[in-house]
Amino acid sequence: MIKQKKFILQENELPTQWYNIQADMVNKPMPPLNPATRKPLKAEDMYPIFCEECCRQEMDQEHAWIDIPDEVQERYRYYRSTPLVRAYALEKALDTPAHIYFKNESATPLGSHKINSAIPQCYYCKREGVTNVTTETGAGQWGTALSYAAKTFGLEAAVYQVKITLNQKPYRSILMRTFGAQVTGSPSMSTRAGKDIITRDPSHQGSLGTAISEAIELATTTPNCKYTLGSVLNHVTLHQTVIGLEAEKQMEMAGEYPDIVIGCFGGGSNFGGIAFPFMRHNILEGKTTEFIAAEPESCPKLTRGVFKYDFGDEAGYTPLLPMFTLGHEFRPANIHAGGLRYHGAGVIVSQLLKDNMMHGVDIPQLESFDAGMIFARTEGIVPAPESCHAIAAAIREAEKCKESGEEKVILFNLSGHGLIDMPSYSQYLNGDLINFKVSDEDITRFTKDIPEV
Repeated sequence: MIKQKKFILQENELPTQWYNIQADMVNKPMPPLNPATRKPLKAEDMYPIFCEECCRQEMDQEHAWIDIPDEVQERYRYYRSTPLVRAYALEKALDTPAHIYFKNESATPLGSHKINSAIPQCYYCKREGVTNVTTETGAGQWGTALSYAAKTFGLEAAVYQVKITLNQKPYRSILMRTFGAQVTGSPSMSTRAGKDIITRDPSHQGSLGTAISEAIELATTTPNCKYTLGSVLNHVTLHQTVIGLEAEKQMEMAGEYPDIVIGCFGGGSNFGGIAFPFMRHNILEGKTTEFIAAEPESCPKLTRGVFKYDFGDEAGYTPLLPMFTLGHEFRPANIHAGGLRYHGAGVIVSQLLKDNMMHGVDIPQLESFDAGMIFARTEGIVPAPESCHAIAAAIREAEKCKESGEEKVILFNLSGHGLIDMPSYSQYLNGDLINFKVSDEDITRFTKDIPEV
């Protein structure tokens, strides 16, 4: 009997709506606050920064299903569905009774899941008459996706890339420029926020918090320009639910249902994208699937952060968000998983974590690359350093199954490939990578200055 490896949906089976978990949550997320008034934010308060439709989606706690515009569905069909893959070779290498599946978002033309939100954000901007978009990017996956989507809809894009990853991953900026974007390393001298950060610390290598500050400043000081975001906020996670909605149908094709769902975790969009469609069955039907967010040990907001209102960026331009945070001035170590070097968790994930609907695990850098090497040598895909964290968490669970003899079904999101991250693998193979662990003293130092609300 031939064992089916890949499960792929036809174009007429693709989702036509996104899933908004806020509508089904027992405890709704606390409201974001206007940083000036400390009053609950309204959608229109964010219009100067984001396109209006994304602001409405951000605040929507009523509608569980939101229609995907026809033009966005058309663009999705360029590359969706992505395959659901049974990792037979990985299972064999681990000698585990677990059944391991991965949703292969690395199969998109841009190499990661980020395009799933870049397309609708640029579509809405174009529809509202915007001509320019700006954003931040860590590893460069989001910046690449946004650059392509902007070009698709005839928009001009400016990307602030975290300086350390601009140097670590030079081909990412070349990709963005190939799609017509202007790329600047952050912190830079091109914005007031960047100048202030460099003045305080001339050797600052950047973080997502610094790049967000610069991008928002550009958006609010440039005519007809809007800021777009690749993770953290609710509307971004909403767009990413196409991943889990497809995976639901594909798991049915495989004749199984996941006992465990895993995603790597930076701000929450890729984790929420794979997890939330399955989590609704826990909320509404009493299923008991376990949800695991795999974050770097060097940036442990889910496991060691504090739950407070905090800014989403370093300069304090964003609304105050109720989230698990290490402090908006937290300076993460220069690990190679640049997309996970963010100080806070999205508000939906933060509330779900408080409600014990999910949990986080910390993955050391070397363990993540160990896992990536095992995966590459068994399944033939070199994973992005970010995705290696999800693989490492899946391997941990598979090894537990080996010890207990349980035949659990494990599903993880392979959020992107690592073919442009080979300098990272070179350092790993040469023995030049080390682990970074945050001290309790550092966490106390960075969290003590979070504004009191």
